Formats: sequence, C-alpha cells, structure tokens
Amino acid sequence: MKCSMAVFLVAMCSLASPPARSADEFGIFETIHESSVSFSETVDAVESALQSSMLLLHAAHDVRLPDATHEARIYVLTSPAFVAAASAESPRTVSAQALRIAVFTLGAEKKTFVNMANPVAHAMVFYADSPNYDALISAAGAAADELRQLVAPIPGRPVRVPMKPLRTEKHYNKFKGDGPARVMAKFRTWDKSQLLIEEDAAENFDAVVARVSQGLGRSTVADASEAKGWDVVAKINIRNDAVYIGLSNPFIEDRMVRINSRFRSDNKTDAAPYPGVDHMAALPTDVLIVKEDGKTLVLHYGQMWRMQLYFWDSGYRAFTANMGVPGAISESIEAAIAGAGN
Repeated sequence: MKCSMAVFLVAMCSLASPPARSADEFGIFETIHESSVSFSETVDAVESALQSSMLLLHAAHDVRLPDATHEARIYVLTSPAFVAAASAESPRTVSAQALRIAVFTLGAEKKTFVNMANPVAHAMVFYADSPNYDALISAAGAAADELRQLVAPIPGRPVRVPMKPLRTEKHYNKFKGDGPARVMAKFRTWDKSQLLIEEDAAENFDAVVARVSQGLGRSTVADASEAKGWDVVAKINIRNDAVYIGLSNPFIEDRMVRINSRFRSDNKTDAAPYPGVDHMAALPTDVLIVKEDGKTLVLHYGQMWRMQLYFWDSGYRAFTANMGVPGAISESIEAAIAGAGN
C-alpha cells in the first residue's frame, strides 16, 4: 500500500541528497545511468520500474531523429511530493514540475544511456524569487533522487554526471541567456520570456483548456522540413489553476539534435553522427494554461530563451547558423493555438 502524502514527504526529505550550494556548476541535464543492455531492454526496464514508483508517468514519446541512426525515447513525469511542495507558488512556475528523463543510444557501439532534465537547475530558475526558495531547492533535489532511484535497478551502473550546459546557481537565478547571445533572448528572464498567446476570463479556464488541447490534437503534423502541426506529447493537470501541455513535432526534434551535434566531436562517428541526442530531455516544449488575477492565460516561452537554456553548449556559431529556427517554432505554436477554435 502506498504511504500517505504526508509520510511520503517526510521520507523523501530524509532520503534526498541535498545539492551543493556554493559556486558549483550545475548541469541543466544529468546522466544518471549507463545501461549494459539494449535500448529496447532499457526502456522495458524503465517502464517496469514505473509500475511501483511514486512518480506519475504522463507520457512516453519516441523522438524522430535524422537518418534513424540513433534511438531515443522521452518520458514526462511528475513527483507528487514536489508538486505538493510547490503548491503555494505561482501557477506560472509549473514548468519546473514537469520532470523528464530520456533513454538514448550514443557512440559507435550504440550504447544506451539514461539522463534527466535536472530538477534542481530548473528550480533555481523558476523559484529564484520565492520566499520558499531553499525548501523548493530541497524538494527538487528529492525529485531528482526519485528519478535516480527509478532507473538504478536497470542492468548496468548508476552514474551521476552533470551535462553541459553547466552554470552556477547565481546564473540560473537570473537566467537571461548566455554570453553575447543574451541579446537574442532580449535579456529576458523566465517570466518575461513567457509570451501571451491569448487570454480569457477566469471562469472559462476549463473551456480554454479543452479547446486548446483538442485543437492542438487535431493539428496536422508536417515532416522535419517544416515547423507545422504539433503532437500533444503530454497534458498534465498539475493543479486546478495550471495545466501543462508538452508539444513536439519532427521539425523541432530534427533541429535540436542537429544544432547540438554540428560542432561536437565527442561520441560522434559515422555510425552515430548525432551526439546531440543526449539533449533530448529538453523536450517537449511547453504551453501553459494558467488562471491568474481573474484571467485565464495561454502562454508559451520565447524559443531563443528556451534553446539557450538547453543548447548553449552547441556554441555561438550554431545559434547564428540557425537564427530562424526559434521564430519558426514560436510562430507555429501560436498559429496552431489560434486555429484551435476553428
């Protein structure tokens, strides 16, 4: 029998490994397992472990990668303990609570690895101004441990390797982009990077959620050549005033793996030419529907801000060579939502 939420929260706080809090650098991703079995056996083991986990699985999605030279599957989850710990925070911060792990193949031997989008790094971004910041960082650390414990029984070995981009806590707290590319993100922090697509009255929240999610689900997805149409990878009713919708399509998957692979040499071979597959836990991209100040707001993120958060290690040249990609993604999301009522 599963323990009560109160008991579980106490237990997780006692088990969590508190993150170091100094000038250390934190990866926006972390590799958490090196598998000794095949990709298919690894995903089977993850899904078997989820049967008895306190984590809630909301979606699994197979990433469409160029030339079918790698395999990758992402999982979108939530931790009830982390959601409870953040229940008093702004509904706009729920992106921090959409946990993601990725299983992927890498290198000439096509070895299988598991990594996660680091909950602690995300909490440092989204809860920087919260009076409960320290408690939320601790809760995010507990959620990270839940993810590590989930995959620990997989054949192979648990690891704990922070992945680039690496940043200090102070950098995450005021994240506006990186280096000279900050101007591309318009020097916006996360809240300023939440772009309004539409608004309605607060009492229409449920109707807006239904209309937007159903409309997106009806959109026609193009191939990787065009940022058109979206797959609703996950729809999570995180709280009664916040719904998270995770989107993907072949275009964003193709561009993300290519952008991060172009100037990398590590793990890059003729048989496995896209080492950027290890950044796929950046997916899906977020749409939020929140109820705030008497209004229902439909929001998404400026994609240049988001791509810098996850892909800055691709290098400045990669960003300048793909200047049109963030705008194409944003415009496609806005067009799909604008057309959801038709």
